[in-house]
Amino acid sequence: MARFDVTVAGELNLDLILYGLPEELPTERELLADGLSVTLGSSSAIFAHNLAALGSRVGFISRIGDDPLGQIALDRLAASGAEVSKTRKISGAASTGLTVILPHSHSRRILTYPGTMFEMCFEDLDLNYLSGSRHFHLSSFFLHRALRPRLAALFKKLKEAGLTTSLDTNDDPEDQWSSDLLELLPYVDVLLPNAREAKKIARADQLDTALKILSGLVPLVVVKLGAQGAVARRGKEVTHSAPLDLGGGAVDPIGAGDSFDAGFLHQFVRGSALATCLAYGNLAGAFSTTRPGGTEAFRDRQHFEQFFKQHWSHYAPGAPELTSASTQANHD
Repeated sequence: MARFDVTVAGELNLDLILYGLPEELPTERELLADGLSVTLGSSSAIFAHNLAALGSRVGFISRIGDDPLGQIALDRLAASGAEVSKTRKISGAASTGLTVILPHSHSRRILTYPGTMFEMCFEDLDLNYLSGSRHFHLSSFFLHRALRPRLAALFKKLKEAGLTTSLDTNDDPEDQWSSDLLELLPYVDVLLPNAREAKKIARADQLDTALKILSGLVPLVVVKLGAQGAVARRGKEVTHSAPLDLGGGAVDPIGAGDSFDAGFLHQFVRGSALATCLAYGNLAGAFSTTRPGGTEAFRDRQHFEQFFKQHWSHYAPGAPELTSASTQANHD
């Protein structure tokens, strides 16, 4: 039996979120926020944290600086139950990264110091550790500058070891969507972009066209549609999943996409039907929005249990019965 359900190699840092700032930011002015949150950040770490909170066995490798921010981020991730012993703490010019997020009414600014996330390389990875799993996931393809030249080789090795794989590219800060991504896709089983990313990867103007193109490259394409839920395409089969209506209870969308990935893959590695995977992804994504930041909702265990128990049977009729989130998460 594999040691882990899912292993992850990815970036690890904190998010500093400042609420209530104006959308126009004049220079040489002291602008006052009306709220502050410091949470576990980075797509990979949010995904791993929330997947572990759902009950999956998660192994996580990263590279952080020998500084307080790195240790705080590592401790936050470990508190979820994720196994983090292979994360390397390196002294040097680059410190642990940090992202500053400025949410506005209909958009947000994301300011990132990459730090050690740009430096994590193939030699930082323990392949035996990563391969001791049922599934491997990677987020933030374009931020792994040192690792990118060998990502296709990494995925190939893990596929040969018998793992299934998934990829959430996230955004390309340079908006180039380079061809080396296409070299990786033959080794990806599940591609998890949002609608904009799907169209960028496929170089298509319409989502339907992008889905058709990408489904010819990857066995399963799952596109997150935000307030419209999610859609998946496997070959010619297209499956839609409606969003969960929180009735105005959403607080913060940060990390919702990573939380969707966690919910979807939590069910996927257990062999659940595609409709169940989509519904559980939407549920996890919606749940993450009920607290500031990408992981705070999942850290509140009582809130977590109540939410999943309240919404699962109504939202996904016909899906496996769920008496509590932890019971369902660990049923196998």
